[in-house]
Amino acid sequence: MPESILEINSTERLFAFDEEAANIGQKQLAGIDEAGRGPLAGPVVAAAVIFLRRSPLCKLNDSKKLRPRLREALFAEITQHALVGVGVVSEQLIEEINIYQATRLAMKRAVMSLSRSPEYILVDGTMTLDLPVPQKAVVKGDQKSASVAAASIVAKVFRDAWMVHLDELYPEYGFKTHKGYPTRHHLKCLGRNGPSPVHRKTFGPVRRLL
Repeated sequence: MPESILEINSTERLFAFDEEAANIGQKQLAGIDEAGRGPLAGPVVAAAVIFLRRSPLCKLNDSKKLRPRLREALFAEITQHALVGVGVVSEQLIEEINIYQATRLAMKRAVMSLSRSPEYILVDGTMTLDLPVPQKAVVKGDQKSASVAAASIVAKVFRDAWMVHLDELYPEYGFKTHKGYPTRHHLKCLGRNGPSPVHRKTFGPVRRLL
């Protein structure tokens, strides 16, 4: 079967999941996902996406399975075909309330930043949000739901751009290449230079240097 047909079938499956979850289109559904729980630096970012109708995004998928250039192209298409909200929680607030609560807060902010309130929410993973909206946590939701997959792409592209900006402020850490994740290169830079103002000082590899 040609690759383009497989991609269309995959997209149909993702949208079908959302339609079933929203009782065949009777509810305005938003998918929620995050990027940046694991890095040692920078914010955690969440996105909320509402598709107003099925959209021709034939390569829609979990952001982790997409190459950067394709993620960025899909990001542009998603913002054309859907309502998008983004929530950000800084590394300073992550320190204060922990990464779990910071992720929940970023997701809540993403939903609240939508221009239209959803009637039902699909949240990637096992989290529930402190919002007066019916919701469902979906493990591996970014592989099952069109709106959650789109949210994963928006959150990832938004956060990656943020880390490229931080690389301009702190070029000695190489943020534009590893995006704050604990790669060998990042750990080497961290050991050589010590933590920057945007490092999460309660995370083990950073904490051990303080």
